[in-house]
Amino acid sequence: MINILMVGSGGREHAMAWKIKQSSLLNQLFIAPGNAGTSLLGTNLPVGISDFEGLKKAALDHQVDLVLVGPEVPLCEGLHDYFLADPSLKHIKVVGPQKLGAQLEGSKDFAKEFMMRHQIPTAKYYSVTSASLSEGLAFLKTMKSPYVLKADGLAAGKGVLIIDDLSEAEKSLKEMLDGQFGVASSKVVVEEFLSGIECSVFAITDGRDYKILPVAKDYKRIGEGDSGLNTGGMGSISPVPFADESFMKKVEDRIIRPTVLGLQEDGIPYNGFLFFGLISCQGEPMVIEYNVRMGDPETEAVMLRIKSDFVELLIGAADGTMAEKTIEIDPRTAVAVMLVSGGYPGPYQKGEVIKGLDKMENSIAFHAGTRFKGAEVCTDGGRVLAISSYGQSIDEALSHSYKNAQIIEFDGKYYRKDLGFDLQK
Repeated sequence: MINILMVGSGGREHAMAWKIKQSSLLNQLFIAPGNAGTSLLGTNLPVGISDFEGLKKAALDHQVDLVLVGPEVPLCEGLHDYFLADPSLKHIKVVGPQKLGAQLEGSKDFAKEFMMRHQIPTAKYYSVTSASLSEGLAFLKTMKSPYVLKADGLAAGKGVLIIDDLSEAEKSLKEMLDGQFGVASSKVVVEEFLSGIECSVFAITDGRDYKILPVAKDYKRIGEGDSGLNTGGMGSISPVPFADESFMKKVEDRIIRPTVLGLQEDGIPYNGFLFFGLISCQGEPMVIEYNVRMGDPETEAVMLRIKSDFVELLIGAADGTMAEKTIEIDPRTAVAVMLVSGGYPGPYQKGEVIKGLDKMENSIAFHAGTRFKGAEVCTDGGRVLAISSYGQSIDEALSHSYKNAQIIEFDGKYYRKDLGFDLQK
């Protein structure tokens, strides 16, 4: 029996807490800082995700055996390295890569160089700094419209621009280098645009062996038909019909295995999750991006489909025994529909009272941005709740989630009613 400390406060963390809670290996679960939903599954601790001293104290005070890091920021800041470097923490296992490996997400340039070095299929690119602006502008002219510009560093999911017009792309490149996204865009990756349909593939690894988790598709745009601004994700669906056996064989042979082998060859220690943001170009998988943690809102669908003991997999990733572990997948479809605050991804109100959570049937409400105000659950973020459901088909699972999305009430509630529109053609 083990004590687990999970770092994070979103829907991803609530979904993982829900899955961890089902394990016969769990003694106690602590979440730092957590949200109103996670408090029903474990003990929330008032410690921020980047407060390494606070996380150290929490881990020692509560005799934690394993730390699961949910979001990318503490990984890129070196939380795992911090635990390894402290003699009083060294016995505690951390699931999530060290700072060096976390650059797969923390630096687009690092990730692109890694893919090129290990022949992992991805779009053509050129990395531009202020010093190489003229070469960057020349490279743009060799590309076909639309033009893709990505801030090199973490920009909270907002650092990617897709622009149709060349002169506008040139102007945007200069603005990004001038600090549009702060230090994150002091280097910009200019990339060829890939056309196709996207999906998210996840693996959990100990650095040598890995297990592939259920594949999902998420919906980033705020508006129906994939229109409007990018968000942190408006919902997800798993499995993905086009990611069939033959597609996934290509993904494993060309992308997952070469990534894990590439990390070994480069001497990059890595354990935890690998997220492959993929695009299918006429049935050929290409990598758009790596993430070094589970995706959100994909986790809120993926966790429903893992039948085996999730804590077993976490232990395998932490102590190098992944080869001995098995993963069992639920054949049913799972979906997550995100309810968001009015105005999101722009300015929005917090503190709106949420009603109807007790009236839901056939769905689970994973809390993304909530907190308790007295006995009432209130909104505390742009993305508020992920309404997750099972079904024998995409339509059936969505019908459960949509029914409950109507039942739940808070001022300004909005959700997309067209999830799965591109998978049912």
